[in-house]
Amino acid sequence: MVEPLKITFKRKFIAGLFVTIPTLITIGVIVFLFKLVDGILGPFYDLFFGRRIAGLGFITAIILIFFFGVVSTNVIGKKILSYAEQALLHIPVFKSIYLAIKQLVDAFSPKNRSAFKEFVIVEYPRKGCYAFAFLTKECQIKEGDSSKKLFAVYIPTNNLYLGEIVLFESDNIIYTKLHIDEGIKIILSGGIAAPSEIEALKRV
Repeated sequence: MVEPLKITFKRKFIAGLFVTIPTLITIGVIVFLFKLVDGILGPFYDLFFGRRIAGLGFITAIILIFFFGVVSTNVIGKKILSYAEQALLHIPVFKSIYLAIKQLVDAFSPKNRSAFKEFVIVEYPRKGCYAFAFLTKECQIKEGDSSKKLFAVYIPTNNLYLGEIVLFESDNIIYTKLHIDEGIKIILSGGIAAPSEIEALKRV
């Protein structure tokens, strides 16, 4: 049976949206960053050249980021950046903001193998609801002569960089066989990248 033209159009249009929306959002983000960075550095070139050269500020930012990447990967460069960082950390307000942002960025760095231990599932925020999370640290809670072992779990609540830290007992954590990289993809995709079947690990 041939589908009515209206239904066919609706299906094709929705399929087109799923293809074009991610592309448009990506282009929009790139254009926004381009305008933002070019708007900050552009005026310096306007004064130097006496006229507007669109994109020169953005290109300069890319070159600077690449330069710092090269410097930070050699021994001498690391020492120079370390001294500069220590000097800047003596500024009270800068120190508080910088350290908080640096710790947050480092936590999601591919080189950081200690920030997230495992990708887990926990019952949160209420009984019967489950959330994907990252196991970050083990800690002991002392109550007089006795102590209780708890696990700090980071639960993303707004994409990846915003979330809550909740302490759970081991029995209340579902450990999975998914790697941290897979977990990050699941969170960033809003759960779309989650496999249809997740194998849990048994902990003694």
